[in-house]
Amino acid sequence: MEGTDLGSVFFVSLGCDKNLVDSEFMIGMLQEQGWAITNDETQADVIIVNTCCFINDAKEESVNTILEMADYKKTAKCRALLVTGCLAQRYQQEIRQEIPEVDAVLGINSYDELVHALQEVKEGRTYETFRAWDESPQADSADSNRKERKRSVTTGGHYAYLKIAEGCNKHCTYCIIPSVRGSYRSVPIEELLRQAKRLAADGVKELILVAQETTLYGTDLYGEKSLYRLLDELNQIEGLRWIRILYCYPEEIDDRLIAAIKRNEKVCHYLDMPIQHANHEILRRMGRRTDKEDIRNIVAKLRREIPDICLRTTIICGFPGETQAQHDELLEFLNEVEFDRLGAFTYSPEEGTAAEKFPDQVDEEIKRNWQEEVMELQQEIIFDKTADMKDRVIWAFVEGKLSDEAIYAARTYRDAPDIDGYVFVSNAENELMTGDFVKVRVTGALDYDLTADYLSQ
Repeated sequence: MEGTDLGSVFFVSLGCDKNLVDSEFMIGMLQEQGWAITNDETQADVIIVNTCCFINDAKEESVNTILEMADYKKTAKCRALLVTGCLAQRYQQEIRQEIPEVDAVLGINSYDELVHALQEVKEGRTYETFRAWDESPQADSADSNRKERKRSVTTGGHYAYLKIAEGCNKHCTYCIIPSVRGSYRSVPIEELLRQAKRLAADGVKELILVAQETTLYGTDLYGEKSLYRLLDELNQIEGLRWIRILYCYPEEIDDRLIAAIKRNEKVCHYLDMPIQHANHEILRRMGRRTDKEDIRNIVAKLRREIPDICLRTTIICGFPGETQAQHDELLEFLNEVEFDRLGAFTYSPEEGTAAEKFPDQVDEEIKRNWQEEVMELQQEIIFDKTADMKDRVIWAFVEGKLSDEAIYAARTYRDAPDIDGYVFVSNAENELMTGDFVKVRVTGALDYDLTADYLSQ
């Protein structure tokens, strides 16, 4: 990075892809003001940690990272440590009291104060600022005269996340997000299109739509679910090749959304649809709005309307009160439905949630055993599904080259970054570059991944 008079910043972004979008805007803001961004924490004048507190593991990672970065104030050139994000929003006082090395703490709706906070810290003062979610400035205003916010994409430049909403209204009993991030607020379509066009102009070819829940997009602004409208508009942006949708609640997937996925050629036939469980009583106690039959019906409808759709889901194992019989029911349902992609997590009791106080908390060892059983079943399902892919001709998005081998790691429309698998492509006629789209023929499978031969670009 080019040097500046202000100094250099090392930025750590933890947690989900939605948090990453916030981090990228903060990095852009700092660069615009003249700060340099460094990848070497030992050379940073300032270290910023954007934290997560979604589950206990995330909280632990955030705290450990803050403590690790605090050491650089003693052993390196770092003179200031700032903490932002969900953990900062939720535990601001604890952070200041327990980790005195922290110079500034900014809540999630106070990112516009970052530059001012740095100036305060630079002049030897500590700083903290927090706003309730409904007191945040209208950073996502549709005002066409508003200065465009700079964003520094950190995913390599060939794909990027587009955060279409903030907060959540669902209030699932295990989730802390509504109390930390507030109620559901959609970003206006005009602002999203402005961001998307800028990303495409900068070389982004895959746009991944994220929110706590994407399927409710627009209900607060336009009086109806409007994700289908957004897809129609995004599909027209020159330069984009793929549009991928994550975090769809099954009860909110309607005919207009399905039709938009079908008619827009850039929209991947891929949906991330967390169901969390299949037993009716567990779902009810989770505060979910579906039962097993609802889930079965929407899966069947999606596969009937879009035969090549790839469906990803997530499962929580060991929710309070869950019995062996209910777990067995879940396994039976997963074996029946055969999701294409699946992640399983053990239940984490979160402070301040209703489920934390539920009786009959499940033993940690049982949770882990149930999680293993779910993933073992899914592995068997995946073996059959990957075998069915053999000889299929498909487009893939090159992510990189294996060292010392003429083999490239790529993703198909069935694979979201970081959470799904790869297709390993051989026999390319010419050198391929990250971000290239190539046509391949699937030749086999390696556990969750595929092998393929290069055909053309």
